[in-house]
Amino acid sequence: MDWSLLALPGLFIWVSILALPWRPWSTRESLDARPDRRDLDLSEITVLIPARNEACVIADTLIALARQAPDIKVIIVDDQSTDGTASIAREQNLPNLEIIDGQSLPEGWSGKLWALEQGRRLVKTRLVLLLDADIYLKEGTLQTLLEKFHREELDMLSLMAFLRMESFWEKLLMPAFIFFFKLLYPFRISNSSSSAVAAAAGGVILVNRDILTHIEAFTCLRGKLIDDCSLARKVKDHGGRTWIGLTHSAISMRHYERLAVIWEMVSRTAFTQLRQSWLMLLLCTLLMLAAFVLPLLALAFGAQAILIALFTQVVMIVCYLPTLHYYYLHPLWSLTLPVTGSIYLLMTWSSALQTAFRHGTSWKGRHYPAAGSK
Repeated sequence: MDWSLLALPGLFIWVSILALPWRPWSTRESLDARPDRRDLDLSEITVLIPARNEACVIADTLIALARQAPDIKVIIVDDQSTDGTASIAREQNLPNLEIIDGQSLPEGWSGKLWALEQGRRLVKTRLVLLLDADIYLKEGTLQTLLEKFHREELDMLSLMAFLRMESFWEKLLMPAFIFFFKLLYPFRISNSSSSAVAAAAGGVILVNRDILTHIEAFTCLRGKLIDDCSLARKVKDHGGRTWIGLTHSAISMRHYERLAVIWEMVSRTAFTQLRQSWLMLLLCTLLMLAAFVLPLLALAFGAQAILIALFTQVVMIVCYLPTLHYYYLHPLWSLTLPVTGSIYLLMTWSSALQTAFRHGTSWKGRHYPAAGSK
């Protein structure tokens, strides 16, 4: 047997990724706060924050918003928190802060979308910023978002928040989380007029209120666990223009110090990303094995196989380095990508098995049934 054949599928995959004209490995789709945009008027924006047990982060989020503009309109939907989230939010004394008590979750809704729907009904401004409760915005971020939104005549703009990457598990897994997301949803295609890809990152989304009304958001998304990309799809299908990019200016304060925490986050939606299809899971498994595992196995068999496997590893590293550089991580972390990819494959299988045997998934104390289950 010619053992070099083990590495060839992986080589083909990584060379193809590197050569794709839309460059899914690139980080050039990026937007950061600009100091010269801090004087823009933000009165046409209402910030809508769904919050469930966010006492540890909500104060910093609101303080950061107040630094953007002291009188900015903010609506917090307290989604039946039990940790005093609403009380801490009130203590920040924002002049235009409104806090509403979230109603019980109706059947068929996810918690976040139900909170957003309740808040959306109170929004009067032309634009609404959907902001996760753990996102800290650097000064000038909102003004920069608004300027780009108007300049490019967008209907929806979202930022992939800068994730915390300090612990071992964060450095190992979080850059790859974004890298794989960009492979699945190439930003360049999503930002074009093409309907092939519609991507968004739910932590920071600036959207036109009228288009939310026209597409009946968030009612049209109520059962979706991957709500951000589903919203982008609805906006695009309605003829709207969307844009997504990376940023250093919107920072997630969420900690992912333990593997179990990241595992729970990924497995919650991984199988849903595959449309809960076992056929797609099998195809994903074969692709991941070819990309990450077989090239390593080929290193044990003969000079020709070793050369092909090493070249495959080099191309893989070249694809991953821009992401590591963007997040200020040492290039040597690129050597861990085969291990990281294998862990994500296990997380995906965990997600599938959880959906099959637990008939759904759980998040923040709530159980969401699998599609088609009762």
